[in-house]
Amino acid sequence: MPALDPVALTADLVRCASVTPADAGALDVLGDVLTSAGFECVPADRGGIRNLFARWGPKAHPKTFGFNGHTDVVPVGDAAAWTKDPFGAEIEDGILFGRGTTDMKSGVAAFAAAAVDFVRKDPPDGAIILAITGDEEGDAVDGTTALLAHMEKAGERMDICLVGEPTCPEKMGEMIKIGRRGSMTAWIRVIGKQGHSAYPHRACNPLPAMMRLMDRLARHELDQGTEHFDASTLAVVTVDTGNTATNVIPADCSAAVNIRFNDAHSGASLSTWIKGEIARIETEFGVKTELKIKISGESFLTPPGPLSDLVSRAVVAETGVTPTLSTTGGTSDARFIKDHCPVVEFGLVGQSMHQVDEHVQVEHIHQLKAIYTRILADYFK
Repeated sequence: MPALDPVALTADLVRCASVTPADAGALDVLGDVLTSAGFECVPADRGGIRNLFARWGPKAHPKTFGFNGHTDVVPVGDAAAWTKDPFGAEIEDGILFGRGTTDMKSGVAAFAAAAVDFVRKDPPDGAIILAITGDEEGDAVDGTTALLAHMEKAGERMDICLVGEPTCPEKMGEMIKIGRRGSMTAWIRVIGKQGHSAYPHRACNPLPAMMRLMDRLARHELDQGTEHFDASTLAVVTVDTGNTATNVIPADCSAAVNIRFNDAHSGASLSTWIKGEIARIETEFGVKTELKIKISGESFLTPPGPLSDLVSRAVVAETGVTPTLSTTGGTSDARFIKDHCPVVEFGLVGQSMHQVDEHVQVEHIHQLKAIYTRILADYFK
């Protein structure tokens, strides 16, 4: 049987307009390919989101390698700005264009093709799991977490897991992600008293209080970085009163900050700090406040060791590049998997992800499949 072409499989997936939360047939494409290779494919849908759990080999085998990825994509944006059909999967001069080519349908196609060819050519003594979600680019409430819940209920288990997110900044093979910073957002409302701007003493202006609070939060040095992480960051992302009148002091003001934090903090410790700063503002300015906090994920680290070594050896062998072990970037579904088993991320160059004319080099898709195949061979050796 001929080898499974990861480029053709990527193109088939790109032609599915699977903008979160739509699936548009993407998981059916994968399910057909995997079922024909002897994988047991089970839906793990939840909350209107489609997810696919696929396993080759015996259930709960102590030697089980897992891949994780997603087939949902971000919206196209301004379709008129694209020079190619966002869902046309056109190839020109060795470049495959389309929404999701980089993030991350090529990655999913590469590990699916690697797994299929591997079990057909040299069936291992063990099992391979593919956990693929349609809810990573959205709120990620019913995606990988639903897959993990399905696995727990069904008695399924991954020994280790590789997430196929694009991890390389500029050159294929240059970076493996061994952890991620935590992420949280705080929405703050400062409530004063509306009044005429000519008589400020009759009002309680929430704006000075909010500006002082934002300044204190933004100027505060959270840390200077840790052994494996860059310094934590806080960004003021919006401040709004909704006030269009220059002769009116508004009644309230709202703002939001986003924090990306390393292992020197937790979502709980940062929440306590923010609450303390808000309490100071209430006392100093005589205002009232409302606070809402969402912790999207805690920071985590898979310490350098057997798993990162396994991936690094394969990357070096196929690219000649020694990858850096990094924790940079935003969040990924690895933040959920880390509670199930050791997890790292490795994938394509991510320069064009989420952009107009998102694209990937065809050569890189083949190279990624070769890396994943070598990882499987070394793991089951």
